[in-house]
Amino acid sequence: MRGRDFISIEDLSADELQVVLATAARLKSEGYPNALAGQTLALLFEKPSLRTRVSFDVGMQRLGGHTVYLPQSEVGLGQREPVADVARVLSRYVHGIVARTYAHQTLVDLAEHASVPVINALSDESHPCQALADLQTINERKGGVRGVRIAFIGDGNNVAVSLAQASALAGAHMTIASPAGYRIPEEVMIGAEEFARASGGSFRVIASPEEAVDGVDVVYTDVWTSMGQEDSYERRLQAFAEYQVTPELMALAHPDAIFMHDLPAHRGEEIVDAVIEGPQSAVFDQAENRLHAQAAILLLLLGEATE
Repeated sequence: MRGRDFISIEDLSADELQVVLATAARLKSEGYPNALAGQTLALLFEKPSLRTRVSFDVGMQRLGGHTVYLPQSEVGLGQREPVADVARVLSRYVHGIVARTYAHQTLVDLAEHASVPVINALSDESHPCQALADLQTINERKGGVRGVRIAFIGDGNNVAVSLAQASALAGAHMTIASPAGYRIPEEVMIGAEEFARASGGSFRVIASPEEAVDGVDVVYTDVWTSMGQEDSYERRLQAFAEYQVTPELMALAHPDAIFMHDLPAHRGEEIVDAVIEGPQSAVFDQAENRLHAQAAILLLLLGEATE
């Protein structure tokens, strides 16, 4: 994996996914080596962030390196300067680029023109680092991912896309419940189904949240309106009115089921306090695991330069 880009879960094989998860677990339990001493990581962010920025910053520091934060107001990615030029300039200064962008194509363009690894810290199409933290959390809570039954309730957004790909690749049984018009893209469904067939898992998309959560081990949801979708807020509130995760919905899952959310949560919309603050909630373990999962990616992609 050294020297490669990480733009999508599809960049990983099933074996490589397990290597990332094992590395993340080892970092969390045994501590961080000083493996990236002297290395610099650029954090190129078009969108604001709490977990993503802090976890990459802290993770790089714990591995011995340091970061340079580059907000859109300073870089003007694709506006003040072409994406290709930014990629080539940064490649002369840093050892890796973490990019959080509105358009997925921006990440693709960065990776095409950069000579250092580019890592997707979120785009409109996918959020692979979140999916790694999600699987690490499921590993911890359920003793593994293979065979675990996962229900995602709500919008077929970037988080749902990466979770579907990662879960299918790892051999889980995943169901996404979304209203018509808000499902994950058809090509993602086809890819997840192919991953699931190869791994012994399963994947499906349905409309009923009640059917989706019936007997599952993990119930997951995300915001109904993501950054950049504010103009469709009222329409989305109506479309997802029946998709709120409540104690009544959680009661349909397995008694030992956990609840997951990538945060930030819009309490009173996709989730209620009784669930996110309840004993089944794993959301803050998820948030912590962003640190360890992303540090694992950094170590695997950038580690060679220190050896």
